Amino acid sequence: MNRRRPNPLVSRLVEVRSRSDHSTIEEELRSLILSGGAPPGTTIPPGEVADAYRVSPIPVREALKTLVGEGLVVHQRNSGYRVSQLSTEELKEIYFVRGVLEQAALAQSVERVTDADIAAARGCHEQLLTATKWGDGKSFHDISRQFHAHLTDPCGMPRLLSMFESTWNLTEPFQVMRSVSASTQTLLNADHEAMLVAFADRDTAAVLQVARVHHSRLEAAILETADRREIGPD
Repeated sequence: MNRRRPNPLVSRLVEVRSRSDHSTIEEELRSLILSGGAPPGTTIPPGEVADAYRVSPIPVREALKTLVGEGLVVHQRNSGYRVSQLSTEELKEIYFVRGVLEQAALAQSVERVTDADIAAARGCHEQLLTATKWGDGKSFHDISRQFHAHLTDPCGMPRLLSMFESTWNLTEPFQVMRSVSASTQTLLNADHEAMLVAFADRDTAAVLQVARVHHSRLEAAILETADRREIGPD
């Protein structure tokens, strides 16, 4: 008798589960989606997840309900649960909202940022240059978020940062920065350098100007990656 092949997402969850006994189903599902380990459109079978964790379907469905509320998962009566899949236009809209929130955070951070914060961001910038040099798209993607966090977190506004994080999470499953060209990465790195200079000078106007230019490049990056793969139905 042929055995049914396990769902790829469930197989990855089992692998992650074997490394930690402390994370919850919700945390591990969220982490897998945000890391790109479960690409947009991936099906999430609650029964198989429950079997893998040796629990009833109830905690799995509760976890999925939370992730639906965060926008990371969608539920349709006839097709079950899937990792959210957005059209190019929807993704551009989320990036727009994310950019507005980031500019608000950056404006508040300029006067509060410490030399240590700037040094940490510069450390990320150096790693991004290395990632571009060696064509390491995954590192470029992951470290980009760390760079921006070092410059937005000092704003000291938890509600704003929570909204900013939520919009960033919505874009994470698409792993856009992993797919952009080296030339685009070079332009983004130049923006980062200009932002660091503006922060060091405590120049709010310059910081926001660079942030606007940077955001326009991110929108172009979305279109660039959309040309290489299908992001979702329009």
